[in-house]
Parts: sequence; C-alpha cells; structure tokens
Amino acid sequence: MAAKKKAVPSNIDARLTQLRRDFEALQEDVKGLAGDVGMAASERAQMAMRSAEDVADRAMRLAEEAAREAKIAAVDFKDDAEEWAEENAESLRVQVREQPITALLIAGGVGAFLGAIFLRR
Repeated sequence: MAAKKKAVPSNIDARLTQLRRDFEALQEDVKGLAGDVGMAASERAQMAMRSAEDVADRAMRLAEEAAREAKIAAVDFKDDAEEWAEENAESLRVQVREQPITALLIAGGVGAFLGAIFLRR
C-alpha cells in the first residue's frame, strides 16, 4: 500500500506541472490576443480617421462651391441693381424736378425712419 500512496503524489505533481505549463501557455496566448486586439483597434482607428478626413474634404469642396455660387449670384445682383438704377435714374430726376417738395418730404421721412431704427439701440 505504501507504493500506491507514492504514485498518487507523483501523479498530482505531474498534473500540477502540466497545469502550470498550460497556464503559462494561456498567459502567452492572452498577451498575443491583446496585441492582436490592439492592432485591430489601431487599424479601425486609422480607418475612422481616413473616413473623417474624406468627409471633411467633401464638406470643404461643397463649401467652396457654395461660396463660388454665392459670389456669382452677388455679382449678378449687383449688375442687375446697377442696370436698374441707370435705367430709372433719369425718370427719378424728372420726378424730383417736377415735384421737389414731395421728393424732399419722402427723403426726410426715409431718413427719419432709418435714423429711428439705427438709434434705437
């Protein structure tokens, strides 16, 4: 019977040794997995950054296009306003010469209105 008792402890020692080896292998696997996860997260972060840069580039192009269109529209509006003023300047002069008091009262009313608006602060 004494022989059986010796066999049992050596079997436990062998199992503990194997368990230690398995645990060390598991630790190495976990370290490798953590490195793989870190690399995958880094790749995802880089992809997200590229995507954000693409969106920013598209937004910048759209803003530049909108600014160009607004500039064109402003120039067109300015040209239309100048053309209207040139076309109607002579008829306005005729009206002022024919009715100077009315023109003076209208100009004074507009001036008073604008003065009231700007001084209202």
